[in-house]
Formats: sequence, structure tokens, C-alpha cells
Amino acid sequence: MARRLPSFRARVRLTPRARRIILVSFFAVVAFMLAVLTAAWNRACAGNSCPSIAELGVYDPNQASKVYAADGRLITDLGQERRTVVPLAEMSPVVKAAFVTTEDKRFYEHHGIDWYRVLGAVRSNLVEMRMAEGFSTITMQLARNIWTEDISGRDKSLRRKLREAKVAREIEEKYSKDRILELYLNQIDLGNRAFGVEAASQRYFGKSVRDLNVAEAATLAAIPKAPSRYNPRKNPNLSIQRRNTVLNLLRDNGLLSPDEAERWKAYPLLLSSSSDYSGTAEYFVEFVRQQLDARFGSDLYRSGFRIYTTLDLDTQQAAERALEARLEAIESGADGKFEYPTYQQYQNSKGDEGDRDLRSTPYLQGLMVTIEAKTGQIRAMVGGRDFGDSKFNRATQSLRQPGSTFKPITYSAAIEAGYPLSHVMVDDSLSLIVKPDEPPWTPMNYDLKYEGPMTLRRALYLSRNTIAIKLGMELGEQAVVSEAAKFGISTRVPPVPSIHIGSADVIPLEMIAAYTTFANLGTRSVPNSILRVEDRSGKIVWQPAPRSVAVLDSAHAWLMTDALRDVVRHGTAVGSVGARINFPAGGKTGTTNDGFDVWYIGFTPDLVTGLWIGFDQPRKIKSNAQGGVLAAPAWTAMMREVYERRAIPAAWPRPAGLTALDIDKTTGYKATPFCPKDVHYIESFIPGTEPTGFCPIHSPFGNVGGVMGGAGPAPGQPPSTAPAIGVPRTDTVGAPLVPTTRTTQGGTGVMGGTGPPATPRQ
Repeated sequence: MARRLPSFRARVRLTPRARRIILVSFFAVVAFMLAVLTAAWNRACAGNSCPSIAELGVYDPNQASKVYAADGRLITDLGQERRTVVPLAEMSPVVKAAFVTTEDKRFYEHHGIDWYRVLGAVRSNLVEMRMAEGFSTITMQLARNIWTEDISGRDKSLRRKLREAKVAREIEEKYSKDRILELYLNQIDLGNRAFGVEAASQRYFGKSVRDLNVAEAATLAAIPKAPSRYNPRKNPNLSIQRRNTVLNLLRDNGLLSPDEAERWKAYPLLLSSSSDYSGTAEYFVEFVRQQLDARFGSDLYRSGFRIYTTLDLDTQQAAERALEARLEAIESGADGKFEYPTYQQYQNSKGDEGDRDLRSTPYLQGLMVTIEAKTGQIRAMVGGRDFGDSKFNRATQSLRQPGSTFKPITYSAAIEAGYPLSHVMVDDSLSLIVKPDEPPWTPMNYDLKYEGPMTLRRALYLSRNTIAIKLGMELGEQAVVSEAAKFGISTRVPPVPSIHIGSADVIPLEMIAAYTTFANLGTRSVPNSILRVEDRSGKIVWQPAPRSVAVLDSAHAWLMTDALRDVVRHGTAVGSVGARINFPAGGKTGTTNDGFDVWYIGFTPDLVTGLWIGFDQPRKIKSNAQGGVLAAPAWTAMMREVYERRAIPAAWPRPAGLTALDIDKTTGYKATPFCPKDVHYIESFIPGTEPTGFCPIHSPFGNVGGVMGGAGPAPGQPPSTAPAIGVPRTDTVGAPLVPTTRTTQGGTGVMGGTGPPATPRQ
């Protein structure tokens, strides 16, 4: 049998004197340590190194301003820290319970320092021989989170920990426990740029902290231990494991029964598909941000404004889908061979370079804007194809030639000047001397053909260039320049003949908004994007007033609106728009010279939507590029989707006072029984502009000449009773034409001549 060793006490017998020496030494060491700690405690805030807790009395944390759509859905935040302060009383009780149980279960018992936890942490750290456990209370964490420079969590020194504890004691002496907990829950970093429980709740679950259930509250309470590691979007499995640990703590502390804890552990991690719509309407949000930054400056990013915008998220998403689908279709060759690298090829070649901010991109671009006609509220804005690649907003910052989308302004000036839509002009060749030493400018129609005499109505919906030029020259360029200003065009429109077919650069948003005049029967709505801005308490600090401008009286406007409806019913957009919609609409296609720009601006009684497609550095998109072929289908796709959710409006009411006559469209005279049936049509007139004579061509007596059944035109008035030959005014024939194109565009002149480069066609 092995011998039993004697115990330590048996082997080492201490004399009473030795025991007294050891005991005295122990107490001396303890006293020394206490003296050192006391000295360190007293010196912790030496030199005013501790912050003043008086700041908490006026504690006002930075809060990101939130941008909302018109229906109240959150679009995104503006600011470095996503934070929304919520009073403690409005938070779900399970949120408070989860955080207190996890972070500081004796929070309501201690006075800033939990000495039980301190002793437990010291013992654990000595056993583990490392910093295995901390002892920060919620109050200490609050001090560290608010005064990050004075009490930095990166500083592991004893002095920093003592400063933190001392500030925590001072906070506890002055503020109630509930106030401390409220400050903590609104301040804490919960990952994903979310600060405070409300921002995190919206970010992860798409709902307010007021509405969280037990599992969701436990998920948030699990994050502070390591915000990056336990981020539920980044590491969902780790997040669930840590959440279940929190649920166990709630069970162990009697706040959940065992059955309840197990049931909530089985609850799936249901993160919102999108915590907000940050990837939607990025050009619109930046457009809004620029306006607010100019007004509020740095307060915009820290004051927690609530910004309610005019955006309709469903309409915006429809616009983004429709435009991108159309651009991809063009690139795929669906509308004819496309000879340039596609956007996808560009993306593949870009590799991992990340976001850029190019003003000019090499791939096919586009823009699309939808405006509520009566209010001017912007419902959708797509300013480009890739905001991460190019933040340049083509809808608001670019200058492009509008092509034939400008023609309705020229025709409106003519209608106001007394021209009836039945007025006949001749579609034939036109030659103007640009400069004495250069060949004449000979603008042509898109199809390179001439169709002879036709009414203004037909010339508009078929988009005949020569008639628009002749009409504008008869009116005078200055009259059209003035009309453009009335329609809201702020860019310079030089008084030269080429402007009548859209050669002057415009801001696309202004060109699209001009069409609200037709949708509203005479009143132009100024585009606006912000409904109101509220401060944190809900007080309105800015509410822009809607603005509108009277452009045409209702009778003149109805005539133009009806003529633009014919573009859809009979003209250049009949196939791509008119044949595919079941709601009242009008619009105008546009194509500039050499196919550099294609447009379609369309309107209904309540919405105006316009889009442009082209390259940032103008070049021919493809052969046979036309607005009705390349651009208009996107309008149709988008608007059809919109009107699946929106009631179809009634057509424009015909104003009282207009007259109507049966007209021979080949002559512009009143039709007779001898006119062929296919040339009859009903035209509306402003009283006094009707033709007074009957058709002199289709008569049993032949071409009798003169005017039958009516007097000639009044002196100084346009010839509304007989066909006009469209001869330009003598004072403009031969006038020099000033080129109005961008310096980046190297045009070679219009077809058939060497006049101004990039003069638009259809």
C-alpha cells in the first residue's frame, strides 16, 4: 500500500507569529492596492479629461434626415449615422427587457457600477489569465458611446476604465434610470450604419421598434456584443445563435417561460427584403438633396428632418424597368443592328473598380420623367442608367436638342396668332442661304419625301419638317422664342429658322414639363419634388407652394391637345403607342439629325411622361433611329403598368365656344358633297378663324378659283380661307443661320446641304 503524503498544513506548521506576519502583509497589500486605486480614481479626471455630464441635459444626437415617398414609404436616409430618436415609453417593452437582461441585468439596482460584476470579472480574468470578461454597465456604455473622444473604447488602459466608471456614477446621480436607458437605446451602434433601436428595427425588419416581437427584440439585443459579427444581414446563422442565447437569458431571469423561450427560438429570422428603397430613385434623391443642401446646409445631415417628396415609388420602379428594358432591347439589335459595346459589356470590362462618377459614359444612356399634370409633382425621375457609375443627372443637368418635340411650341404660337389647324401649307423643298460663301441650307423631312399641300394638323402629326420651318418663319422667330419662354424653356433659344424643328438645346425636365400645358388645357405646372420638410417633432419647417403659369386659353389649348392626340391616333406614334393603349393620350415623337437623340413625350389628362435616349457624347444611335420606334415603346410599357393601378381618366372636355366644320383636308376649305369621302374630316375652330369658302377643287364646275361662299381674310390676318403655299417671309429668306449645337458634337450638316450641324428632323 502506498504511503499517504502528509497535508500541507501537516508538513508546514506556521507559528502564530508567522501567521500574524502573513495576515498583516495581506492587509498591507490590500491597503496599498486600495490606496493606488483611490489615487487613480481621484486622478482619473485630472486636467478636465472627463466630459461634463451637463451635456446630457441638452443631449441632441445627430440624426439622419429621412426621405419619404409621397405615400409615406421610406426611400433612404441623408446623413452619416442612421438614427431616429424614439422615447422609451414608445418602445416595445420586450426591447427594453431584452437589452437590460443581456447587457446589465442589475441595471435598476446599481448606481453606475455593478460591483458584483466587477468582482466576477476580476475572478474570471485571473483564472483565464486574460481579459475574458468585462464589467461595463449600460451607464458606462452610454458614457463611452456618447463621449467617444474622451472615453475611447480603443483605449484599454486602467485610467480610461476609471474615467468611464466615474462619469457613469455622475450620470446616475443626476438622471433617472429610464432616462439613462432611453439615451442608451437611441445611441448604441447596432451595425449596418444603424444607430439606435429605431433605425436598426427599420433597417433589419422594416418596421418600428414599437412593433417588434420577442424574437426580433432579442435579435437586436444580440448585436452590441459585436455589431459586425452579429449583424443579421451579414451573418444570419451567428445572429440566430446569439439571439437564442438572449432568449435563454430572458428565460433564466423569469421573463419568459421555458415553453415561450423554445417557441421564440423556433421563430425564423424574417428580415425585410429591403429596409428602405435606397437603390431606387437615386437620381431623384440626389436632385432633392441638392435643393435641401442649398437651403439647410449641414443641418440636413444631422438634424433628423423628415422629408416628404412627391415621388410615387410604384411609378418610379415602372419607369426604371421600362427604360432599362428598352435600352437593352436596342442594344440587343431588336430594332436593327447596334454597333457599339453594350452596357453589360462595359460593366464586364470595368471589373472590380467599384463606383465611379463619370459625367460622360461610353454606353447608351437614357432618361425618363413623369410629372403629375395638375400639380407639377414629379412622380418618377430616372436621370441615367447607373447612378454608381455616373451621378450626372441627364434629366436636370444635361442640354440636348429636343428635335420635333419642340414643334408643338411653334404650332401653339401659330394657333394663338389665328392660324386654324385646317390651314394648308405645302410640304416641298426649302432652300435657305446660310452664309454667302456657303451652299444653301436645304432641310428635309425624315423620309426624304415631300407630300405637297396638307393641313397644319396633318403636318404636325406626321412631323413634316419643311412645314414647321415655313410656319415658324411666317410667324417670325422672335414669336416662337417668346412662346418657348411661356412654355418654361429657360435656356437660350436663338432666333433662327432651325429652332422651329428643335435645334436649340434644352434641359430635358423643362421640355417634358412644357407638355403639362397640353395635359391641363392651357396651364403649365412648374415641376416640384418636395411636399414638405418636418423637424423631429413634426413641425413643418418648409413647404414649397405649387406653382403654375397660364400659357394658353382653354380653347387654343384644346385644339393643340386634340392635334397631339392625332400623333397617337394617326401619326408617328400610332403603332408604338396608339395601338397599344386604352386610355386617352397625346404626345410627340422627336429625332434629331443623324439619329443622335430620340425622344417621346406623351401625356394623359393627369400625367406627363417624357423620355430621351442617346449617348452622352452625341453620335448616331443606329441607322433609321426614330423617336417613335426607339423611345415611344418605353413610354407605352411604363404607362400601361401605371394605369393597371390607377383609374383611367376621362378624356379632355371640349370647351364651350369652339365651332366645328366639315373640311376637305386636301384644300382646307369647307367640304362640299362633291369632295371625295376620304378627304372629309371634322375640324374645330376658334370663332372667326373658320374658312368661309367651299372647296373650289372638287366641284362639278371644275376649279372655279376664288373663294366660294365667303369673304377673304381680314387685312393683316393669316390666310385661313385658302391654301397657303408656305413661302417664307422675305425678310428671313437668306438670313444667316447661327449654328446652335454643342461643341462636343461634330455634325456634318443636314441632309442635302451644309447648313447648321445636327439640325433635327422628325
